[in-house]
Amino acid sequence: MMTQKKSYNKKLFIGFANERMSVEMIVVTGANGKLGRKVVEELLKRVPAENVGVSVRDVNTAQDLKERGVRVRQGDFDNSASLLHAFEGASQVLIISSHSLGEVAIRQHQTAIDSAKKAGVRQLLYTSQMFSSATSHFPPMDVHAATEEMLKASGVPFTSLRNGFYAASAMMWMGNALNTGELIAPEDGPVAWTTHSDLAEATAVILTEQRYDGITPHLTASEAIDMNKIASIASKVLERPIRRIVVSDDEYRNHLTSRGLPEAMISMLTGMFQASRLGIFSQTHPALKNLIGRSPMNFTDFLKNLIYQ
Repeated sequence: MMTQKKSYNKKLFIGFANERMSVEMIVVTGANGKLGRKVVEELLKRVPAENVGVSVRDVNTAQDLKERGVRVRQGDFDNSASLLHAFEGASQVLIISSHSLGEVAIRQHQTAIDSAKKAGVRQLLYTSQMFSSATSHFPPMDVHAATEEMLKASGVPFTSLRNGFYAASAMMWMGNALNTGELIAPEDGPVAWTTHSDLAEATAVILTEQRYDGITPHLTASEAIDMNKIASIASKVLERPIRRIVVSDDEYRNHLTSRGLPEAMISMLTGMFQASRLGIFSQTHPALKNLIGRSPMNFTDFLKNLIYQ
């Protein structure tokens, strides 16, 4: 059923483009990243390659996409001229959030928004997170909140994708648990961990079929789990015990400091646990399931794929 639906929608999209006698260009920034590349692959299942463009810092790393007919252009969040060129002729631009933190990330996002507006982009999409908030203990939430305000102020129609937490990030908060057998971390709360692949598919659907306006519902997996549950899942997948050991925030911070992590990273890691204890990342929503037409991947299958594939 899903295959037939995608084929039908693809025909509609192509027909629409032919009717207008022009190519509807979708440009994806950060197209060499974990999410960006998956979004591009999902788009190529739905629209002709000539309808897809990518903005990457190093065009040499995207030559395979160019060979498949994708428009590849150099674009840097710190260089507005490069972004203006990368966004040229685009009807939609997906801005994948910067890996930077704080004011640097906010400035980079503003540059991307301004460049897209100047290029005449008709719809901006941005990868936000499920609890974007200027008051969150988790630092990236402040960046997402500020970016959403900039999108509102831009005057360009936009869609802010309220993505669930990437399941891949859970591995960072687990530390070396899979090797040591001890998941050492502060008290936490449930989080709706969501895979890059499911979010990429949903993003491609939104870009080509169901264009949300403004803030989307939470795009999350169907279940929120805490570190106790993750330790239990890991134990079953590895067939050996993974113990959950709760430490204080200060002990955890001291441990991270002893490993030589920079203060910004320490604040992000500890802030995640502080925020999750408030339950704000535990919310789930059926929007992702409805977009991709199936249940999102659960954490057990994610971990199996990560370890054994």
